[in-house]
Amino acid sequence: MGNGISQVFAYTGFRVDLIDIKQRPKAEAQTALAAAASQIQGNLEFLGSLGLLPPESVESIARRINYHERKDAAAALAGAHVVFEAVPEVLEIKQAAFTEIASAVAPDTLISSTTSTFLVNELAGYVPNPERFMNTHWLNPAYLIPIVEVSPGRETSPLALEKMIGLLESAGKVPIKCSASPGFIVPRIQTLVMNEAARLIEEGVATPAEVDKASRLGFGLRFAILGLLEFIDWGGGDILYYAANYLQSALQDQRFAPPAIISSNMREGRIGMKSGQGFYDFSQVDVLQYQRDTIKKFVDLLQHLGLMALPEIQ
Repeated sequence: MGNGISQVFAYTGFRVDLIDIKQRPKAEAQTALAAAASQIQGNLEFLGSLGLLPPESVESIARRINYHERKDAAAALAGAHVVFEAVPEVLEIKQAAFTEIASAVAPDTLISSTTSTFLVNELAGYVPNPERFMNTHWLNPAYLIPIVEVSPGRETSPLALEKMIGLLESAGKVPIKCSASPGFIVPRIQTLVMNEAARLIEEGVATPAEVDKASRLGFGLRFAILGLLEFIDWGGGDILYYAANYLQSALQDQRFAPPAIISSNMREGRIGMKSGQGFYDFSQVDVLQYQRDTIKKFVDLLQHLGLMALPEIQ
């Protein structure tokens, strides 16, 4: 993750210090840093081969990243304006990393964790001046996926949050603010989806290849265009309500039961586009134009992937 984040900021013009903060013998530390540099160089060259970067810019981008062993960490951290911690998901390791980071950086340096596990308020206790601390959960591969889930803590200042969001946007990312919650947004949703895919195999419903084909061409294509809640409103919350109750009954498993918000929306008639109100308010939306714009995005994507089946003209 640290390699990917370093690459993102380097090719958007920032100078980056990538620090291997693990205590290692010198030869091992040099090998680890050489491997990081090689991976980043390879990624940049690959992007160049795809025409996404001028090939002649690869070396200048790579030179924006400086690599440091642990012994040089304090000096590198002293000049940092923002620090992204990306050590393993072990609380003791993170605590030690924050102790070292906080002792070296300026009091107003923004500090964030890229954790996918720990809540921001738990980690903030290890950071002096916690008003400058928050979680920033990047998704792999970090140099490609635009979303960064930003989770401010109880003591995170609005100014620190604004600075972090501005920084991420300046690096071409799409920051998503979310409250402190296990799993953030994306991991929480994808954990349920991946577990259900595995259960389909466990229950003998289909082969792995068929499940993956269905998820790519049915699930994935639609949600590349429509958000999950937008999709509920598009089809109708009533459809989800009835489908969820049927699956809960047929499979005798409470995990399929509709959540309370779906049931209350159903009772109150907030079932989406056809009622004018769902998770989104459609009362001031040109629904026909919205539908046409959305379908055009589907068509564009299908054509790009070579999946748009057109009738033969006789």
